[in-house]
Amino acid sequence: MAETLSGIEKLKAKVGVRWQPREYTIEGEMIRRFTRAVGDPNPLWKDGTTAPPTFTLATGFEQFVEDLMKLTPFNTVFMGSTEIESYQPMKLGDVITVVFEISNLRERKGQMGRMAFLTFESTYKNQEQALVAKCRQMVIGY
Repeated sequence: MAETLSGIEKLKAKVGVRWQPREYTIEGEMIRRFTRAVGDPNPLWKDGTTAPPTFTLATGFEQFVEDLMKLTPFNTVFMGSTEIESYQPMKLGDVITVVFEISNLRERKGQMGRMAFLTFESTYKNQEQALVAKCRQMVIGY
């Protein structure tokens, strides 16, 4: 009988694997809600036709985390770091394709028990396949 993989082993098996691409159509109300939520008063984003660079974090991230949490054995997860490289803004009507990939996983024993440092990267391309942004994030789970 085959042994089932533990949560951490399932994550290790996903390192280097590109997740299924997902598409998101950028809508003006999405941009306006995001800029209000983060308190960004820049007039460039007010009309909802152009998104701020940090909007990248709201595009596909929630679904990825939901999928990721199905694999994790952790009770608590914290954001460790976020790096965004923006190449061009997301604009109203853009169809953004996002691909996530777990690029690194390291474990260690901490005061709270077993911990994992999970790094994942995402790329964002528009409907013309032009690179819009790249993002690297690290989460700490225990």
